[in-house]
Amino acid sequence: MDTRVSPIPVNPALAAGFRRLGIDPDEPEGLFRRATAAAIDTLGPLAPITAVAHEFLDSQLDEYEKFITRLFFPTKYALPAPPVSAASRLFALPPDDAVDRVSRLPDALLGDIVSRLPVKDAARTAALSRRWRGVWRSAPLVLADADLLPATSAVSSVLAAHPGPFRRVHLTSSRMAEFHGLLTSWLQLLTDKGIQELVLVNCRYPLDFALPATFLGMATLTRLYLGLWRFPCTAGHPRSTCFPNLRELELCNVLVESRDLDFILDRSPVLETLTVKGNLFKLHLRLVSQSLRCVQLFGSFIEEIYVVDAPRLEQLIHSEAWTPDGNRTRIKIGHAPKLNWLGYLDPENHVLDVGNTIIKAGTRVSPSTMVPSVTFLGMEGRFGVRNDAKMIPSFLRCFPNVETLYIRVKPQTVSFGIHLHRHCGNTDQSAGKLNLKFWHKSGTIKCIRSRINVLIFRDFHGGRSELAFLKFFFENALVLKEVVIMLAAGFTSMEEVHSKVVSLGSVEWASDASLVLMTLCSDPRGGCIQSFKRGSDFFERDPFNNH
Repeated sequence: MDTRVSPIPVNPALAAGFRRLGIDPDEPEGLFRRATAAAIDTLGPLAPITAVAHEFLDSQLDEYEKFITRLFFPTKYALPAPPVSAASRLFALPPDDAVDRVSRLPDALLGDIVSRLPVKDAARTAALSRRWRGVWRSAPLVLADADLLPATSAVSSVLAAHPGPFRRVHLTSSRMAEFHGLLTSWLQLLTDKGIQELVLVNCRYPLDFALPATFLGMATLTRLYLGLWRFPCTAGHPRSTCFPNLRELELCNVLVESRDLDFILDRSPVLETLTVKGNLFKLHLRLVSQSLRCVQLFGSFIEEIYVVDAPRLEQLIHSEAWTPDGNRTRIKIGHAPKLNWLGYLDPENHVLDVGNTIIKAGTRVSPSTMVPSVTFLGMEGRFGVRNDAKMIPSFLRCFPNVETLYIRVKPQTVSFGIHLHRHCGNTDQSAGKLNLKFWHKSGTIKCIRSRINVLIFRDFHGGRSELAFLKFFFENALVLKEVVIMLAAGFTSMEEVHSKVVSLGSVEWASDASLVLMTLCSDPRGGCIQSFKRGSDFFERDPFNNH
């Protein structure tokens, strides 16, 4: 079963416009580029303009297309794994055995077997024999509406027929016209019958349809994934409204306000994982929680992330920042003594505040401006922009015990009137090539000198500014053991790669045993699908592998 979010339903009028251009609006891959190219082609005889426009498409739209596709077509965000396998089959009598041994199993084991079948097959087991008649109804319900396609209207019958409890319910494929009208009654049934894990995706236009307030009464929830909704207003709800058992929450393209996130954190005493993807509202996120261990934020407009009091927080990942009109996200780190993973810090998009001190280029470090618990750090930046590069040493000095450093190179792109998270290349931040002398002037950086043993350098373009930083790093890293350089797209041959990195061969390395691995794949796991499970798995050696 496909575990990705279904493409967002497009406004019918807009979909018709796409189709007039010969574009399938239900196929999000490359939609932004194809629509722009089709519009350019309508210029007809204006060949010179058309040629320039297409050249612009080829050179400048890649980053914007990736961003817009991620934000509005979240097929790259992986859903939690389906609760059952569509390939599951039950055979009461094995073909080579005339004895029905399965039916002799204890009731609890039979119920576990049935709960692993697609719901249609699970319900049909009642017809096998008298022994099986009550098994499905007595076992906790596991339901994926995709297993009922095309008749997803049967969801109502299943929810009403089963007495509960409901272990796992995935409603990700219901596109019938009455879906929104049925939602309130479905949520009430889920609430009444003790739903534990719920995946709920809106597959019907409008995309800002507000979840019914019934949703806020699901006290038995342990895991919740919401996609393409407006979060219900939480103002005025009594203190008794809470999620006492909720441990994992993911909001994917859900319109949610700061007060609603504050409400969730305040009313979820055992919440361990919070993930927010593609939120368009400006958020001020205040992390006050005695239980949170992992916070992941992707493609959202977040004005401030303030870790006020989070004694168990281990991972804080903020990536694909959306900061319109040149705004930056302020990351303020207060009480987080177990914070081990932090990233991706970006001088262009982030203001770092540690110990009530804004970290600037040249800020003198002190115990109050350090976060000694961080051992995995992710950073990204434009190495050809002087003001970005000047911040890298200052950021690194705040984390003296980093052992694994991830660096992701951001390209310098030209602004064309859309303020996302790129600025015009010709600003007071732009500069010429930054050489090795620039990095030597930055002085000793403790974590590079004596702590970092693994460097992952992603989206390497081979620019002189990138090479200068790598040379500085290799000359100063005394305990470095492993270096992984992941090449950006665009290299056409290993000869071209060799021409970019040949100068690294003359560097006098400070460490004795270092391994450089060059790879053409920017994602070591293949592709760019983000997996919620991988990112929040506390047994994962390095969650940055996922981002």
